[in-house]
Amino acid sequence: VQLVESGGGLVQPGGSLRLSCAASGFTFSRYAMNWHRQAPGKERELVAVITSISSSTYYPDSVKGRFTISRDNAKNTVYLQMNSLKPEDTAVYYCKVNVNRNDYWGQGTQVTVSS
Repeated sequence: VQLVESGGGLVQPGGSLRLSCAASGFTFSRYAMNWHRQAPGKERELVAVITSISSSTYYPDSVKGRFTISRDNAKNTVYLQMNSLKPEDTAVYYCKVNVNRNDYWGQGTQVTVSS
């Protein structure tokens, strides 16, 4: 299993970024995919989930209405569209999948929201 995130960077408050996570080594369409983030000195937190079959989504209140998770099963890729970014969204963002009861993480991509 391999997950590779991309798309992070520096953005001003109120701006937008789109993160991508390219997956390989497993049957992507069969698995739910998660995005998490970890800010300095804080625990890693879940920010979005997308299921496999119905592509249902879940967001915590901290990002609901601003972040959108989506997937392209033909490209084995999951996305995180982030709008109306705030300084408190600054973190390393990771995608994650659980395959055969094992969690697999990407290397992360840094998102910095600052003026």
